[in-house]
Amino acid sequence: MKITKVQLEHEIFANCYLLVDEETGEAAVADPGYYGDALKNAIKSQEKMNLKYILLTHGHFDHIYGVPGLREESGAKVVIHENDAGHLLDPEKSLAQGNMPEPQIPVNADITVKDGDILKLGNETIRVLHTPGHTKGSVCYILEKDRVILSGDTLFCMTAGRTDFWDGSEEEMIKSLKKLIALDGDYRVLPGHNRETTLESERKRNWYIRRMIK
Repeated sequence: MKITKVQLEHEIFANCYLLVDEETGEAAVADPGYYGDALKNAIKSQEKMNLKYILLTHGHFDHIYGVPGLREESGAKVVIHENDAGHLLDPEKSLAQGNMPEPQIPVNADITVKDGDILKLGNETIRVLHTPGHTKGSVCYILEKDRVILSGDTLFCMTAGRTDFWDGSEEEMIKSLKKLIALDGDYRVLPGHNRETTLESERKRNWYIRRMIK
């Protein structure tokens, strides 16, 4: 699986990733916070690519604002946890209201997922791990073959996601992080903000996790 981090137009938007199975051409975009030239050019640069999914780790505006435009142009299926599907329709839930100059365009989810669901992207199996805490419907997408975790705003390099929003919970975040660090072996971790890391590194060095397991 070829995974490209797409640097979107403004730092307010989350890390966006383009996933392409090079054998089949099936592809996905994870967390398109903005659909502008950066993402359009990244998609155009790929030959014989079939955009199958728009994978959303949760429903905050900085991860979803580009969904309507991308879906309209590509026909890709919008994937989000069932508990966050309403964020795609409600700017208060997505935190877009008051944070973005233009209104949020509502869009319906095509696929709502829950813990343990499996998505196929070319030859890769993507497992959904429900990791509430940042939002009720936060998930991590685990690429089983390539040993990669798209961790959204659950796990960051050296820290974890905020839990002080209206549907956040520190108690749930702690449970979610324990699920992550209990995974077998090491994984490359691609978070929603800041730089990438590895699961083994976070087990040892993440201040939030070290405080949590004392």
